Order: sequence, then C-alpha cells, then structure tokens
Amino acid sequence: MGTHRENLRREARSVSARVVTLSVNGEAHRVEADPDTPLLDVLRNTLGLKGTRFGCGLEQCGACNVLVDGNAIASCTLPLWSAEGKAITTIEGLGTPASPHPLQQAFLDQQAAQCGYCTSGMIVAAAALLLRTASPDADTIRRALERNLCRCGSHNRIVRAVQRASVRQTPG
Repeated sequence: MGTHRENLRREARSVSARVVTLSVNGEAHRVEADPDTPLLDVLRNTLGLKGTRFGCGLEQCGACNVLVDGNAIASCTLPLWSAEGKAITTIEGLGTPASPHPLQQAFLDQQAAQCGYCTSGMIVAAAALLLRTASPDADTIRRALERNLCRCGSHNRIVRAVQRASVRQTPG
C-alpha cells in the first residue's frame, strides 16, 4: 500500500505504459513505462544505473549525457520511444573498477574530477569525441565539451585527461 501520490503515479503509468525494449551497455532490457518517460528516469530508477546524473533537466549542463549509437545525448529529455532499438552506453558501460576505460583512468591520473558531479557526463561526451577524432587537439576537446558544465573549474585538467586518453587509445 503506497501513499496517495504513489497510487496516482502508478495509475497514470498504467494508462499510458507499454513495454519498451532498450539496449543498455550491451544488454537488452524490457521496461514497462510511458514511452515519453525520459531515458534518464529509467536508467536511474528502473535499471539502477546511478552514474548518469540529473543536473538541469533542460539539456543545458551535460551531467546526464549517455552515448546513443556513439553520440553524446542528453538523457534528461530523451523520450524512451526515441531510444528504443539504439545502442545506449552509460558511464557504467565504458569500463569497470578493475578495468577502467582509458578516459576513466586518465581522469583519475589527471585528478580531473573535483566534486565529481559532472564527471560522468564529461567522460561520456569525451568518449563520443574520441570515437570520431582519435587524436583531438585542446581546442577540439574544448569545443566538444563546451555543453558540459563544471562548476569546480577543472576544465584544464579535463582537457589534459582527454588528451592523455586519446594517446592511450591510439594503436601503436
């Protein structure tokens, strides 16, 4: 038995809910939800993937970035219906504590995360950049990350971390 508000939410979901199949971090997930539900809500509240953050809810800060078919996309406003059938990668899907993605390791090595709130979105946006550009220069990295806000002022360390990761990913 839930609160009145929870019961209303459950009732509203049941009216418009349908099963949506998502491919998240290489695994298929069948989720019953309103197709207009933001992807971020499902990632965090249904799938338990808490690494992707809620920042502004308006696609303005980059904290909620995930990779969708290799592109950094704000998940806070992305409806489930538009993510269905696409490859979604969250920060959890990039690496593990035992085997971090080169970007994750470079962020640690360069101490590029201060408070850490923006870090997952920054890393995901940088991963999208490195999928397109193997060895970006500092200006290219800054342009690629300009939609990601960091209130701690770690931008120079973040740029160095992305440069370091690009060297680690380059074969040879």
